[in-house]
Amino acid sequence: MDYYQKLGVEKTASAAEIKKAFRKIAVKYHPDKNPGDKDAEDRFKEANEAYAVLSDPEKKQQYDTYGEAGFQQRYSQEDIFRGSNLGDIFKEFGMNFGGGGFQQGGGGSPFDSFFNQGGSCSSGGCGSRQPAPKGQDTTMDLWVTLEEIATGTERTVAALGDERVSVKIPKGIEAGKKLRLTGKGQPSPQGGQPGNLYLRINIQPHEAFERKGSNLIVKRPVTFTEAVLGTTVTVPTLDGAELNVKIPAGMQLGAKLRLKGKGLPTPKTGDNGDILVQIVVDIPKELSEEQTKIVEELQEAGL
Repeated sequence: MDYYQKLGVEKTASAAEIKKAFRKIAVKYHPDKNPGDKDAEDRFKEANEAYAVLSDPEKKQQYDTYGEAGFQQRYSQEDIFRGSNLGDIFKEFGMNFGGGGFQQGGGGSPFDSFFNQGGSCSSGGCGSRQPAPKGQDTTMDLWVTLEEIATGTERTVAALGDERVSVKIPKGIEAGKKLRLTGKGQPSPQGGQPGNLYLRINIQPHEAFERKGSNLIVKRPVTFTEAVLGTTVTVPTLDGAELNVKIPAGMQLGAKLRLKGKGLPTPKTGDNGDILVQIVVDIPKELSEEQTKIVEELQEAGL
C-alpha cells in the first residue's frame, strides 16, 4: 500500500503533519465507533500500519528509498510494528483499544490479536485469542550478476512446491544481504501464518571487474614502453560500452585511474561509484636477442 496515500499526506510532510493526519483517520475509523463496519476496520488497520512506518525515521527512510515492493521484502508485519508508539499515541488521543489498554509484549504490534485473528472491536473490547504459531522461515541462495545489480532487475524464483514468485533485486545490493518474501516459507503446522522466505544474495564472479563496495576495479596490462611513454587503453563498462582511457607517461606500477560515476549504485543514496583502472605492466618472460640488447642499453643509460 502507499502509506502516504493512506494518511492523505505528501511525501514531504513533517512528523507533526503525519501525526495530525493519522489522528484524524484513527478517530474517524476506530472500530468502537464503527461496530461491524468492515470497511472502517480495514481503513483503521491501514492507517495504523502507515503511521507505524512513517513515524519511524529509519523505516520511513527505507520506504522512501526502496518503495512499496522493496520495503515489504525487508519488513514483516512484526517488523513494521516493532518499537512503534501507537499505544502512547492512542492514549494521547484519549482513546482506548480493546478495553484493556495497549500491551506491546514480544516486540510485535499492539494490535496482534486484532490483526492476526481478523476480529473486530466493539464497546466490549477486542478478542484476546492468541494467534497460531507461524511456520518456519526458509533461506535460499540467489545468484545475481554485476550487470543486474547495476540496473536493478526482477527475477522469478521457486518457492515451496511449484509456486513461482517474482522478486525485485534493488540496485547496488551487496553480497550477503537478504530479501524477504513474506509468507513464502514453511506452512504453520497449526494453521497459522506461513513463515518467510529469505533470499540470500550471492554475486557471480565477473570476467573483467572486481567489486569493492560501489566501486569496480578493472586491471589493464600495458608494456614497459607504454608505461614509460604513455598510451591509450580500452576499458569496458557494465552497460556494454567501451571507453578509451589515456594512460599518462610515467604511470607507476599498481597506480589507478578513476572513471567517476561508472561504478555501481550506492543503495542508500543512489549515487554511482567509480571504475578504478589499475595498471599492470606486462613483463615478457622471454626476449629476442635484439630486445635483450635494447634492454641492456636502457640499463646502461640508467633506465
